[in-house]
Amino acid sequence: MARYAKEHKQVTRQRIIETAGRRFKQDGLDGSGISTLMSDAGLTNGAFYAHFASKDALIATVVSEELNAQVAQYTTLRPGIPGLEDLIREYLSPEHRDQRDTGCPSAALLDEIGRCGEATKQAYTDGARAIVDEIAARLAPADPQSVRGKAIGLYTMMVGSLQLSRALSDQKFADDVLEQGIENALAFMR
Repeated sequence: MARYAKEHKQVTRQRIIETAGRRFKQDGLDGSGISTLMSDAGLTNGAFYAHFASKDALIATVVSEELNAQVAQYTTLRPGIPGLEDLIREYLSPEHRDQRDTGCPSAALLDEIGRCGEATKQAYTDGARAIVDEIAARLAPADPQSVRGKAIGLYTMMVGSLQLSRALSDQKFADDVLEQGIENALAFMR
C-alpha cells in the first residue's frame, strides 16, 4: 500500500509540474494562482502543499523540468551540425511560435524569470548552461569550449527572434522575423 501511495504522489507531482508549465508559458508566472493551477491539474488546493512549499518552489521546479526536457529533446536530433540546423529551423518555426504553452520556456518567460527569486534563477542558469553546452558540442565536438561564445550568441539569437515574432501583430512581419532569424542563425554558426 505504501508503494502505491509513493508512486501516486510522484505521478500527481509530475501532473502539477506539467500543467503549471503549460499555464505559466501561456499566461505568465503571475497569471495564475495556486487554485487555477490545481484546478487545471484536476486537484484540490489543499493537495498543493503536499508537493511544494510555495508557488515559488513550484516555479523553480517547473523551470528546471522544462529546460531539462528541452535538452533531452535536443539530444534526439541528428548528430552535429545537421542536428543543430534542424533545431534552429524547428525552434524558429511558426508552429513553435504559435504554441506558446508547449514551447520553449525561455521565449515565454525570460523577462519574468529575471525578476524571480534565487532558486528560480539558479534553475534557469543550470538549464540555459546545458542548452549552450549542447549547442557548443554540436558546433565543435572535439573542443566545445572553443565555441562557447558562439553557442551563447546562437542561443540568444534564437530566443530573441522567437520572442520578437511572438510580440508582433502583423503576421507577415512576424513570419519574416522567423525566416530572417533562421538565415542569421545559420550564417552565424558557420
